[in-house]
Amino acid sequence: MAKVLATEIRAGNLIEWDKRVWRVLKAYHVHVGGRGGAFMQVEMKDIESGTKKNERIRTEDKIERAFVDQREMQYLYNDGDSYVFMDKESFEQLNLPADFLEGQTGYLLPNTDVQVNFHNDRPIGVQLPPSVTLTVMETEPNLKSATATGSFKPAKTETGLTVMVPQFVMDGARIKVNTDTGEYIERG
Repeated sequence: MAKVLATEIRAGNLIEWDKRVWRVLKAYHVHVGGRGGAFMQVEMKDIESGTKKNERIRTEDKIERAFVDQREMQYLYNDGDSYVFMDKESFEQLNLPADFLEGQTGYLLPNTDVQVNFHNDRPIGVQLPPSVTLTVMETEPNLKSATATGSFKPAKTETGLTVMVPQFVMDGARIKVNTDTGEYIERG
């Protein structure tokens, strides 16, 4: 097991906290002005019991990463309530239920390469690439008075994910989305 700085924690990582293994669902850096100091706000889920927990971890703290077997896999397709992945070495297929992927399904397109983490030969988490390129299927029309840097509007992507995008983004546009935060990065 290796210790990492709290600022290196990402969604999909596995960490040991309170003698249990947790999967990180969300992790973001928070800095309050004044004397507060910076910290990481981490939302995590116990892989055994399924309970969720929010923790504030000081940025200088070191966190124990759980030992996991990381396998490169490719997302193939959605089969009702489960998502099918293929191991890129053995070509074996793995079905994961939608609730296991909690909030990550909106970033999955067929043939997307992901990393599936196993703990004691059991799948316990999927780590997405840092960003994905999605197609906007439906968004509000452009406002003539809106500036390029001004306001944002909701846009629904091909995977069903809703992303806040700048006014100039139209239906059919390809956009790059951060998989950690769900925020628009740029046109893809």
